[in-house]
Amino acid sequence: MAGTERIKVDTGMGIIWFIGWLFTIAFAKLTLWTAVLGLFIWPYYLGVAVR
Repeated sequence: MAGTERIKVDTGMGIIWFIGWLFTIAFAKLTLWTAVLGLFIWPYYLGVAVR
């Protein structure tokens, strides 16, 4: 087909981010709303739990 391009989707970092988020929920024993917020700032919650 003329004018079509192949798009490559790289999910490597997305999978790592998701695994880190799930680990943080379990390790820090987050509640539902902090787990949702943790989607964006899970390294913070992980650092607080380790401290």
